[in-house]
Amino acid sequence: MSAIIRQIQPNSLAARKKIAAGDCLLSINGRPINDFLDYEFYTASEKLTLRCKRPAGKEYVRHLRKGEDEDLGLVFAEQLFDGQRHCKNNCVFCFIDQMPKGLRDSLYCKDDDPRLGFLFGNYITLTNLSEADVARIIEMRLSPVNVSVHTMNPDLRVRMMKNPKAGDSLRWLERLASAGIALNIQLVLCPGWNDGAALEESLQKILALPNNAAQSVAAVPVGLTRYRDDLPHLRAFTQSEAIAVLDCFDKYRKLMPPEAEYCCSDEFFLLAGRKIPGDAYYGTFRQIENGVGLWASLRGDFLQCLQDENVTHGLFARAPLDLKRSVTVATGKAAAPLLRFLVDEIQKIWHTVRVEVFAIENRFFGEQITVAGLLTGRDIIRQLQDKPLGDALLLPACVLRHEGDITLDGMDLNGISRSLGNVQVCAVPNGGIELLRAVLGVTEMIGGVNPQAEWSME
Repeated sequence: MSAIIRQIQPNSLAARKKIAAGDCLLSINGRPINDFLDYEFYTASEKLTLRCKRPAGKEYVRHLRKGEDEDLGLVFAEQLFDGQRHCKNNCVFCFIDQMPKGLRDSLYCKDDDPRLGFLFGNYITLTNLSEADVARIIEMRLSPVNVSVHTMNPDLRVRMMKNPKAGDSLRWLERLASAGIALNIQLVLCPGWNDGAALEESLQKILALPNNAAQSVAAVPVGLTRYRDDLPHLRAFTQSEAIAVLDCFDKYRKLMPPEAEYCCSDEFFLLAGRKIPGDAYYGTFRQIENGVGLWASLRGDFLQCLQDENVTHGLFARAPLDLKRSVTVATGKAAAPLLRFLVDEIQKIWHTVRVEVFAIENRFFGEQITVAGLLTGRDIIRQLQDKPLGDALLLPACVLRHEGDITLDGMDLNGISRSLGNVQVCAVPNGGIELLRAVLGVTEMIGGVNPQAEWSME
């Protein structure tokens, strides 16, 4: 364990008690500190005894009294002091196992740490949990817990996850639910494995969990790349199979508690050839990061922006109706129909703005991967090289990693720009106002709306 203190806030309680940067925090009131969650929980008391250690190895103790909301002023080098827990499963559908060699190391990390689930919304499989972990979740009220369940059939779960603990670990769902911990449940569905009767069984058992614990349940189809050599045989969903999944969820949506969200991902609707529902289907969009409601959220946000007079007046002031501008929007094949609809709505107002939407085929991972977030810089360049791109090329920000700097294959926006004749390349965050600003070339705040992230080529 290494709860290394990186910084002491000036004039803080820790500074006054001569705790120094570089020291290691060992315990609070006799309780070992393994991560930032421990620290936050145990520093809630007004009387604290901190046991620390200098870099040279000498231990010391500090007794502190603090206000209820007073911060100690410690800043740590890491949020997990005892190291990250990695996945011990070998799931037949694991996307990381389907990735080629040579990408950056972080892309091959298999995370299955319950603490990261609470801190960052990651999903866990429960197979890494111990009795002490579950007791800690309940004691600290670390709710909700995000769980990749996949199936509620213990034997099938063992076969799919290739971990003998996979079936038995389902008992933690009952334990957490009984303690009042809310659950967000994800089901990665593979045709012929955990759909059909197995999906019915899973939804029945999830509905039966105590305290209506499952606040959301989402189904997403298995993602299959062209790098599946020596892996179990899996195939994509057919249209009829996707329809069957949607119909199954509709059946159980009628039985779910009023505040719960039982939803299928956007991909299932596209595979089934069905219209993507409106916002009411998704409730509060609890699993939007899993591709559940992204389409509806962007569509609704965009149309609302066009109806907001403050926004449109601000746009008209900076982008007159006779604006002469030509841009290209590149995205994944799944999102291309939505983007075409949205830019058509823009062109109904700004008739002289020309927008071309290109659906980029994912040749890197294979044509079955259609989401924008898995596009590579090289695929974008190769498929747009000979195209007239106009004044700017707009890319969804999700093609870049979380830091917003590089694509999956390590290219930055400047590199893409140079390869395409120095066209301006803009990464556009997911939001209606951001798309409007990018298409019209408006970079200032509009109608009191201050976007969370700036789109630029920088």
